[in-house]
Amino acid sequence: MQQLYAISDETLTPYSTIHSQLQTALRAGVSIFQLRDKTHTDSEIASLSSELAALCRQHNARFVLNDRYELALRLNVGVHLGKDEIHKLDPSESATLPYLGISCYDSLENAKRAKALGADYVAFGSCFDSPTKPAAVRAPLALFEQALPLGIPLCAIGGITPKNAKFLKNADILAVITALWRGDIAQNVAQFLEAMRAN
Repeated sequence: MQQLYAISDETLTPYSTIHSQLQTALRAGVSIFQLRDKTHTDSEIASLSSELAALCRQHNARFVLNDRYELALRLNVGVHLGKDEIHKLDPSESATLPYLGISCYDSLENAKRAKALGADYVAFGSCFDSPTKPAAVRAPLALFEQALPLGIPLCAIGGITPKNAKFLKNADILAVITALWRGDIAQNVAQFLEAMRAN
């Protein structure tokens, strides 16, 4: 069974409503949540991160911070790192993280390195045209089949909707933003879960 991975967006999930939005998503079946914030400092989002992490734990879901390695270590929460943050990884430290994901874009070699660094999952994308990152490099969908021998959970990201999820049968995790938060969140999650069951 694939897992649904919700990623926050400062426009679609403003901090005035993110608690209730996340609670709705978790109740509907989201199993991983990433707080993605590109504008605030660590100290400004530390309290919010702790609160959202606690909410995720109440629903047996994983909580992940985007990029913020030091804050993740301090709060003992998961973290997802891109190419510009991987150099921060200290194996003795990162082994203590509850959950570690690494973006591998369109590269199988990157995925091999990420596994060697102790990643719990590797992410490929953008899989489709993404409204969040319109200039993102496209990852060939065949990459998921090629990465299966790595024996590590594979995460798909970028422009994923309930309609195109059927093309991601070899992905273990579907990471979504716009198609989940825009409109009726519970209904969107239900549509994703239905599409994932069909896979």
